Amino acid sequence: MQTGLITTLIVVGVIVIVLIAVGVYLWATYRSLVTLKGNVDAAWSDISAQLQRRADLIPTIVDTVKGHASHEQKVLDSVTSARAETLRATDATEASEAEGHMQKALRGVFSVAEGYPKLQSSQDFLRLQSELVDTEDRIQVARRHYNGGVRELNTKIKVFPTSSFAKGRGFSQAAFFESAEPSAIAEPPRVQF
Repeated sequence: MQTGLITTLIVVGVIVIVLIAVGVYLWATYRSLVTLKGNVDAAWSDISAQLQRRADLIPTIVDTVKGHASHEQKVLDSVTSARAETLRATDATEASEAEGHMQKALRGVFSVAEGYPKLQSSQDFLRLQSELVDTEDRIQVARRHYNGGVRELNTKIKVFPTSSFAKGRGFSQAAFFESAEPSAIAEPPRVQF
């Protein structure tokens, strides 16, 4: 009789230990998913701030170029349109598409500016170009940080057994911040002084 009781206690003990181990694993997995999601959200916030900073520069750049090259309205309108699209973007997918349009529009503005020596020598324009280059560099850094976080989160969500647990808890893969025109992001507008 005692042997049966000892066997039962051992089986119950093993079951309790297994349940505790599974519980700790699920808790740790959930915490890591929440942390990774928080990191991705924070990185997206950094990107949003830099995109807003650039969007705030655009009207001043447009006004400066307009003062010297007012007949280049098509180019100026494309930048204004790309700015509005960037401000409307609510997620990485929309922002990625808007980013490609913005980079193309900015290249157009700086191509036009090259034909106007007075504009090229304007201290205001040179300062704006410098601020824009600084902002573009910040966007690139924030993009790399965000995409690294997305890669880590998406990998964690895809790997078994986390994959089945993550879906049941409402975690889904995040979108990368890319461009429909990869060369636009790979080579942001550069200024030559």
